[in-house]
Amino acid sequence: MKWKQIPLGPLQTNCFVIYDGTEGVIVDPGGDGEKLLGWLEDENISVKAVLLTHAHFDHIGAVDSVRDTFEAPVYIHEKEAEWLTDPQLNGSGLFPGIDPVKAGPADHILSSKEKDISLIGIDLQIIETPGHSPGSVSYYWKEKGVIFSGDVLFHGGVGRTDLPGGDHETLMNTIHEKMLSLPDETIVANGHGPVTDIGKEKEINPFINGFGW
Repeated sequence: MKWKQIPLGPLQTNCFVIYDGTEGVIVDPGGDGEKLLGWLEDENISVKAVLLTHAHFDHIGAVDSVRDTFEAPVYIHEKEAEWLTDPQLNGSGLFPGIDPVKAGPADHILSSKEKDISLIGIDLQIIETPGHSPGSVSYYWKEKGVIFSGDVLFHGGVGRTDLPGGDHETLMNTIHEKMLSLPDETIVANGHGPVTDIGKEKEINPFINGFGW
């Protein structure tokens, strides 16, 4: 089983493809639908599901392209179910020069009761990680030691909290209680920039160091 990082869209948001053989799962198809579909075609991968860490516009731009091509169900947390269809909520309607982004409604609404999901032979833990946005979730692939975390924790930084629904204190609690409790070697496959790991961020991240680490 492999995973691939593909920066997409106007903000070069990291899309991740988890795949084995001819089947795959997409995490956060942020844009550039033709580019993403071209890569999938070249690799002969059929997408079986689209998992969203959250519904900001830069993470959902190619949702419908992937869903329509593969008839793949889209998963989103219940707190952001309406964001896919509303540019004001997903942020695309707030920035001049950004075209409004609308996607169709999600096919599967994740509730707080759902703690894991099994797809294409892999088991992912669903961890609620709010703060950057109220319905942010991370998908923890324990077997491989990687967490697909969206805009929670970056290499040397953390997610912004000045967009609607963001809250800095909530984000820092999320990072401290849920991210930093993972093994130090856990790879953080985040939404922007290079991947990192928990141990490295404990050492170099100024936001974490200022929060008691």
